[in-house]
Amino acid sequence: MSFAYAAWHPRPVESPLPTIVAIHGHGAHGQDLLGLAPYVAGGGLLWVCPQAEFPIQPGYPSYTWFHREGPEGQRTEGELERVATALDAFIDETVPRLGGDPGRTVILGFSQGGTLAYRLGLATPGRFAGVAALSTYLPDDVAARLPGGALAAVPLLVQHGTGDPMIAIDRARASRDLLVALGAAPE
Repeated sequence: MSFAYAAWHPRPVESPLPTIVAIHGHGAHGQDLLGLAPYVAGGGLLWVCPQAEFPIQPGYPSYTWFHREGPEGQRTEGELERVATALDAFIDETVPRLGGDPGRTVILGFSQGGTLAYRLGLATPGRFAGVAALSTYLPDDVAARLPGGALAAVPLLVQHGTGDPMIAIDRARASRDLLVALGAAPE
């Protein structure tokens, strides 16, 4: 699968560049997190921001990562793994092609994108230089597959606002506590 994406490339610079792959939340788009690029590390990082596959409302730049079914609009079984596999392939191909350094790539995810950041960044410790999980939670199906003790080596930043109307801070705190119990050391 191929994703539309937005990118920030500081020029002129030497390659390969440290890279942030920023995964937007439900209802946003590929350019949603790109505005952070000039403010992180003085704008000297490559940012790659893939856009989710499914439009929410035709004619508006709002997308969601997961196919949903039923009256509750829940993601279908296996959907998180399908998207994570596609994003892994996208990252493997796109980061080096744009001049990024695969060995110095961080996964950042916001809200729904944060669930994918947890999956991508923690399922294979050492694949990424770190994980930033913003205003999100650790899904049970992701937590069940994490490789316990190896998580201590993954630099992990967890942030959440106190007034988030979509994901309650208590859910994020419970995720942090679970990560600690699994051996991670979130900041």
